[in-house]
This record gives sequence, structure tokens and C-alpha cells, in this order.
Amino acid sequence: MSPADTGASAVLDAASAAPRTDTRMTPGGPGYRRMSLALFLAGVATFALLYSTQALLPLVSGEFGVAASDASWTVAAATGGLAVFVLPMSALSERFGRRTVMTASLAVAVTVGLLVPFAPSLGVLIALRALQGAALAGVPASAQAYLAEEVGPTSLVTAIGLFVAGNSVGGMSGRVVTGWVAQEWGWRAAVGVVGVIAVACAVAFRLLLPAPRHFTPGSLRPRVLARTVRDHLANPLLRRLYAIGALFMTVFGGVYTVIGYRLTGAPFSLPQGIVGSIFLVYLVGTVSASTAGRLVRRLGRRGTLYLAAATTAAGLLLSLADSLVPVLAGLVLITAGFFAGHAAASSAVSRTATHGRAQASALYQSAYYVGSSAGSTVGALAFHARGWTGTVGVGLLAVLGVVAITLLGTRAARTTARHPAPAR
Repeated sequence: MSPADTGASAVLDAASAAPRTDTRMTPGGPGYRRMSLALFLAGVATFALLYSTQALLPLVSGEFGVAASDASWTVAAATGGLAVFVLPMSALSERFGRRTVMTASLAVAVTVGLLVPFAPSLGVLIALRALQGAALAGVPASAQAYLAEEVGPTSLVTAIGLFVAGNSVGGMSGRVVTGWVAQEWGWRAAVGVVGVIAVACAVAFRLLLPAPRHFTPGSLRPRVLARTVRDHLANPLLRRLYAIGALFMTVFGGVYTVIGYRLTGAPFSLPQGIVGSIFLVYLVGTVSASTAGRLVRRLGRRGTLYLAAATTAAGLLLSLADSLVPVLAGLVLITAGFFAGHAAASSAVSRTATHGRAQASALYQSAYYVGSSAGSTVGALAFHARGWTGTVGVGLLAVLGVVAITLLGTRAARTTARHPAPAR
């Protein structure tokens, strides 16, 4: 995910702790381009698989004869599986290495992805999607920990922004491809095509990603893991960042789970291929995520979060119109605000954690995907009860939560500035 307190002190601490001759990767340096492309492709595969059914929910509802709230579980089960397993998978990455865990996770996820088109019932489809989400759990937290260890501290926000940009491209391409393929051959062929694309991305990822040079194996002892998690949850800044990630994703998950139902129904009545192409607005997210580093340097972390929240809220309000152009403009603003806020928050987690970075990132990812599952489910229920206005109402409440938590951070920073801790 990621105005004065930007986490710069953590970066300076990391820089001072590094060897005088820092061998970590920086833009233009050896291995940086390969690393960026590899993790970009990992992000593409992860989001393409994770949300492969989201644009197809009206077709899933039609085939199995279920409501939007039931079909939405094909999305919520995948994100919920990821949320549950991201912390255990991050512990495995501390012991066996980031690259090893990411490779194994992608291998299992793409295998399940090739089985999803053959699901005979909604229950089996949901179970396969939950397994797929659990397998993908090894990618996000491990990727951020890899970057925190292998990339120079001044380049970390930019590097994480590129990984998040890969997520946005994966989410976009998966939905656009599935929309047009499903229009001609049905949703099963569409998710099968996504599975094949993900296989290609996973193979390229493994071939491109440089071997880690700064990884030190940790312990798998539950007591050590529990102490690390407790340390992170005791940090007020990390707790705020986790909540912000969850709330931003509640908005995003709700909007993009329901938007297909809205656009295929009256007054729009768009065909499935056109609805899939609506997700091209993810390109806006690619840009906003990759430029989040510049926003943080200019506005600070909290300034960036305020801007992201305001942009998202404006998009939600604009999407209430019954005309296609303002709805699309609203989706653009929602997407830009979400990805900027996510990149700012997630990179701040990596900067703030001084130990157990995989667990710190895993806790963020867990909260983030709990938000996705909640947004998908509650957003669909609100749509069933109140239409699009209900879904927008859920999103606005989540945005207000982001603003309130960020204000708490601003107040805490001002209190600390007025009453600094005594020197020891």
C-alpha cells in the first residue's frame, strides 16, 4: 500500500546499518531491471488469478442460478484464503527464502488455475478459488520482504510501487481478457485463458529474478514468530497502516465486484466484452502506484493518504450518475486513489519494520485481503439491498475510516514533536 512523517528515519537507520559499500540494487544498477520485471510479472500473475472471476460474476450467477451475493464468494474465497495463509507463508519465506517461496506459491496457484474451468458446481468452484488464494499467499509478503532486503532504501518506495503496478496490470488484463473471451466462449474458457497467461508469467518470473544476496535464514519456531507478530502489532504506526490498507481494499473490492452487475443491467445494458474492457481504467492505477514514491517525497506519507482518500471519495460520488461517462470517470478516480494509497501504506510498512519484515508485510497483506473479502461480500449485499447507492455508501464509510485513522497519526506525530522522548 506505502505530512511530515514519511518514515524517513527508518530509511536513515537502515542506511546507517548497511555496509559502507552498499551492494543492494538501485535503479540503473546491476540486476535492478531484471528484478523489477520479474516482480512486475509476479504481480501480474497474482492479481490476474486472484480476481479472475470478478468480471465474470453475472455469467457465474446465470450458469448456477444464484444471486450476486452468492457468486461473489468466488472472489471472497480467494482473497480470504490469501488473508489466512499469508502469515504462515511469510514464516516459511523467513526460513527457506523469498524466491523459493514465491516460486512454489506461483507453481501451485497456476496449477489450480488450470483446474478452475472444470469446476462442476459453485461449491467446488469456491473451494478451488480458496485453495488458489491460499497458494498465492506466498507472493505478496515475500515480494515486499525481498525488496526491503535487496533494494537500496532510497529506492524502496519506487520498487514497491512497480510491484503494485504489476498488480494493477494483472487485475486489468485478467478482467479485460476474460470479458471478451467469455462473450464468445463463456466464463470457463475465460478463466482457462487467464490460467495459461499466469503460467507464462510464473516461468518468466523464475528465470528473471536475481538470487538474493542479503537474505539471512530465520527461525520457524512458533514462539519466535509469535513474538515478532506481537512486536509488530504493538507498534501504533503499523497498526494504523494495516487498518488503512484494509479500508482502502474494502472500497476497491466492493466497487469492482459489483460494477459488472451494474453495467450489464439497466440503464446501461452493456455486453460482457465491453464490461471487461471497463477494467482498462486499471492503467490509471499502474501510473498512480508507480508514481507514489514521488508523491510521498513531496507530500509526505500522510499527505499522500489524505489525497488518495479524497480522490477515492470523489470517484465514489461521481459514479452515482446514471450516465456512462461520469461512471467511468468515477472509476478512474477510485482506481487512482486506491493504488496511490495502497502503495504509500505498504511501502511505509516495509520502511517501518526493523526486523521480521516478511511478517510485517504479511500482516499488512492479511489485513488488506480481509478488506477485499469484506468489500466483495458487503458490497454485494448492499447492492442487493439498495442497488449501487448501497455499494457507494459502504465505500464512503471505509474512506471516512481512512481519513480518521490518518488524522490520528497526524495528531500523534504532533504530540511527539511537542513532547519528544527524553534522551537516554
